[in-house]
Amino acid sequence: MSKLKTFFIRTYGCQMNELDSEIMVGQLEARGLQRVEDEFSADLLLFNTCSIRDLAERKVMGKLGKLGRELQHDPIIGITGCMANSKKDSLFQKIPHIDFVLGTNNIHDLNHILDEVLSTGKQVFRTDDHFHQELNYIGATRDDKVKANISIIRGCDKYCTYCVVPYTRGAEVSRHPDSIVEECRHLVEQGYKELLLLGQNVNSYGKDQPGWGCLFHDLLYKIDKLPGLERIRFMTSHPVDITRDLMLAIRDLRTLCEFVHFPFQAGSNRILKKMHRIYTVEQYIEKVEMLRSLVPNVALGTDIIVGFPTETEEEFQETYHLLEKLDFSVAFMYTYSPRKGTPAMRWKDDISEETKADRLKRLTDLHERNLVRHRQSFLGQEVEVLVEKQNFKDNAFLKGRTRCWKNVLFHGDPSLIGTLQQVVIHSYNNQTLIGERCD
Repeated sequence: MSKLKTFFIRTYGCQMNELDSEIMVGQLEARGLQRVEDEFSADLLLFNTCSIRDLAERKVMGKLGKLGRELQHDPIIGITGCMANSKKDSLFQKIPHIDFVLGTNNIHDLNHILDEVLSTGKQVFRTDDHFHQELNYIGATRDDKVKANISIIRGCDKYCTYCVVPYTRGAEVSRHPDSIVEECRHLVEQGYKELLLLGQNVNSYGKDQPGWGCLFHDLLYKIDKLPGLERIRFMTSHPVDITRDLMLAIRDLRTLCEFVHFPFQAGSNRILKKMHRIYTVEQYIEKVEMLRSLVPNVALGTDIIVGFPTETEEEFQETYHLLEKLDFSVAFMYTYSPRKGTPAMRWKDDISEETKADRLKRLTDLHERNLVRHRQSFLGQEVEVLVEKQNFKDNAFLKGRTRCWKNVLFHGDPSLIGTLQQVVIHSYNNQTLIGERCD
């Protein structure tokens, strides 16, 4: 194929992957390519992948295997994202019909890779271990026109024993604050109302660059000053790096939403040590209590892994009781799955899938009971909602979120999208609050 005219892209995984896809879409459109939604007619197929869990990888491998059997034309096919870094050139053996593999630290090189594939006809892979190149964030093509993702730090230095991120995204590299603030200013001037600051560990921001004199809370104060900005969020946090200064920023800054994703992963100190989480349950609880004392209306989210190697029923019960005690409004819960290349791979995955599933169900049932109580507490309340879009099931409803990350539906005209509205909650459906706009 001598010339590319159209491309199709599919994104798997986290918000960082979504942002990387937006950057690559911007590069391809600047090259003159048109984005299409039909993978069976595109000249270029891009799959931006995730390796955080085994299921995510199996979905991609299954999809690419099926495509190889069904495609009637001969497009250029590329794999980007975390799978590219974790599997590298071995992907060519597993999926021989792909043309290139592009790592998370190399997406700036997408057009050069395409030129090489087109000119040589050979398979190409580029997967650097470290992030060096500043990306054209302002050139990203963003699908959402109300809220935008902003990369502030890439990589992770924590090396949790179950996690592939340090190996797929490399060491922590903070982005210069001036570049971040300039991008935020540009987006606000374009009409964006909410900015989500992203990193594998946003709280580590600036620690790798002490000469800047700008840690995470300092950056938040800079962004908060931008006129026209309504909300700032951030994700994801490591408990060790959540500081009192950050808590005070959440309390004091007008735009900073009162929601913190605060993963604890396990309620057993022995399991936490085996995970290399570098905090104890007692230290975690102390920080949660400090945050809630400084910001009484704060909402917390968390991540939990059940069935980690050697986890006993008693240790699972410690996790259960911690979830019960701390009353999170959001919880992402998973069963442990071994990831190749991580330290945990050297331990036998000795918890049966049946036991993992049973423990996960008990946790999700507990969390659901907590959520019912949370939803009921909102009945009759007036909440601030940033209107994001029309509800796809019923266009008479608009959909948005509260500052504390609750989904809200209410009747309204599409002209309200992108505005802040006061809504009185009168009911709920599953995890969505339902209300009426205040006149």
